Amino acid sequence: MDRLTPEQRSALMARIRGKDTGPELRVRRIAHAAGYRFRLHGQLARRAAAAASRRAPDVRLAGGRLPGKPDLVFPSRRKVVFVNGCFWHGHDCPVGRRAPASNAEFWAAKRAGNAARDARHEASLGRLGWQSLTLWECQLKDADAVLGRLDEFLGPSP
Repeated sequence: MDRLTPEQRSALMARIRGKDTGPELRVRRIAHAAGYRFRLHGQLARRAAAAASRRAPDVRLAGGRLPGKPDLVFPSRRKVVFVNGCFWHGHDCPVGRRAPASNAEFWAAKRAGNAARDARHEASLGRLGWQSLTLWECQLKDADAVLGRLDEFLGPSP
């Protein structure tokens, strides 16, 4: 196995996006084709953000966005969907369990911190009266299964 130089690894890591990722776009396409309409990246309308702030004043809505910046927001249903990468968020699948060999302590702390932050965001959403669903990257291979989970979580599409 070829080792990457620090410059090569840095270039690879810089290409990793935080939003509009392939898995997220796949879930968007499935949801939209089924008739669901949504907002992106935790964005709320001004009126909805004000109502959420009144409901739970201890939860901060930075820039009118829900905690954790959910990937898909369904305001009329008060539900959100997170699309998480198995590696980055420590899912219990082969990809999520695989730990990097180099700089292992850093990556263990990084992934544990991501999981803890995800739990905090879900708790904050719950205090605001929102429900959340997490779809993992490894679960997106079967579009029918994804649609089934969305239908179960969101209810019938319009």
